Amino acid sequence: MSKPKKKTLNDFSGIMYSTDSSFIYENEDNNVEETIPNAQQDLRVMLDRKNRGGKAVTLITGYRGSEDDFQSLAKMLKTKCGVGGAAKDGEILIQGDFKEKVFLILQKEGYKIKKSGG
Repeated sequence: MSKPKKKTLNDFSGIMYSTDSSFIYENEDNNVEETIPNAQQDLRVMLDRKNRGGKAVTLITGYRGSEDDFQSLAKMLKTKCGVGGAAKDGEILIQGDFKEKVFLILQKEGYKIKKSGG
């Protein structure tokens, strides 16, 4: 069982105190992003070796949509390539040089993709 998340000042959008007795704080949670259909996604697939100690990773960027769909796409790619990786900050990292394989997998899934970099 996890602990409930503590509320911070950032959660209140700068409102700290109101002298208005009828003021009711309304939390705005309308920033949920809908996932765009695969054919309208504009993904970039590239091989990256920078700041990784010489080890290569396949980097997929440009995904727009919900976090759950983003994580499931990353899991599917890692499973089909049979390697580890990570999905954070809008980028999917696949350990190793799987640029061609990832390109073919995404193409088969119906994504609009481009090869980028070297």
